[in-house]
Amino acid sequence: MHVERLERRFGVVPALRGIDLTVGAGELILILGPNGAGKSTLLRCAAGLARPYRGTVRIGGRDVQTDPAARGLIGLVSHQSLLYEDLTARENLRFAAALHGIAGAEQRVRDALDTAGLTAVADRRTGTFSRGMIQRLTIARATLHAPVLLLLDEPFTGLDAPAAQLLRRRMAAERAAGRAVLCVTHEPAEAWHEATRIVVLIAGKVVIDQPRPADLERFRRDYQELLRQ
Repeated sequence: MHVERLERRFGVVPALRGIDLTVGAGELILILGPNGAGKSTLLRCAAGLARPYRGTVRIGGRDVQTDPAARGLIGLVSHQSLLYEDLTARENLRFAAALHGIAGAEQRVRDALDTAGLTAVADRRTGTFSRGMIQRLTIARATLHAPVLLLLDEPFTGLDAPAAQLLRRRMAAERAAGRAVLCVTHEPAEAWHEATRIVVLIAGKVVIDQPRPADLERFRRDYQELLRQ
């Protein structure tokens, strides 16, 4: 993904101020910043769900705003699961497969359920699932079509420790499979060891873009000092 001079406004209030960001295959980038920094707005623009005031987001050379095929290269896990509670886990994935025109959909669905550890509950209604199960199914849906870019917006919210550990393993697996992963989080420890880069937004601008430091606690001190400025 290549983001160039991206700007987004809410009325006269700027939310993103000339963001430049390149994400390569196999990278997992943590997007950090205080509330209102523009983190979720950046992900929405990257997913083609929000129209920038200026600038472009390209995936494989395709503009996500003007080329529908570009959006098929994206998997999104947002605050809403985008699942249908009255459908079973299997039916939700079948529906997603139909939307993407996936060939061999039944096998792909079975594989996705197995990878998510949901085979035993595949025919239960999603409305009966725990938060952790919902999150695993949501990621299965988002990755069913083998996107090249996976966008995660606060994916650890509401997860208990075992579910969070499963999510970290899945994120590492997605990166190992060659996907580019952007993960918005308020707490760097949530996926620190899985990350390859750290990007910090403040007031709609990138103020840090660096490889993940080895020392989390030192980074945390520097990050908190930056927020106090």
